[in-house]
Amino acid sequence: QVQLVESGGGLVQAGGSLRLSCAASGRTLNNYVMGWFRQAPGKEREFVAAIRWSASIPYYADSVKGRFTISRDNAKNTVYLQMNSLKPEDTAVYYCAADLSIRVGVRPIEYHYWGQGTQVTVSS
Repeated sequence: QVQLVESGGGLVQAGGSLRLSCAASGRTLNNYVMGWFRQAPGKEREFVAAIRWSASIPYYADSVKGRFTISRDNAKNTVYLQMNSLKPEDTAVYYCAADLSIRVGVRPIEYHYWGQGTQVTVSS
């Protein structure tokens, strides 16, 4: 079992920044893929970014490329999502996810473990 706990959400003005954290426990994450997804009211959960724990190669949705950065800290067993130049359309609940896989998935169904989510609200 892998437990994921997100933090760092909040209210920010458009153009501002936030850093989300996802603290993982329960397993060694060397063979895991870690992802961030988001879900806005009335919309489906969508892929934001992902990273292979061992390779540290990031993947991004087109909508966040150049603005968001995913990273991980081995010592802290934590994945981060640095979000810059935030826009009102980034408003959503952001979820951290993990899966034991060699392939980076972009669909929620490809991830087995999920955090509880953290709210990000960007005001215009």
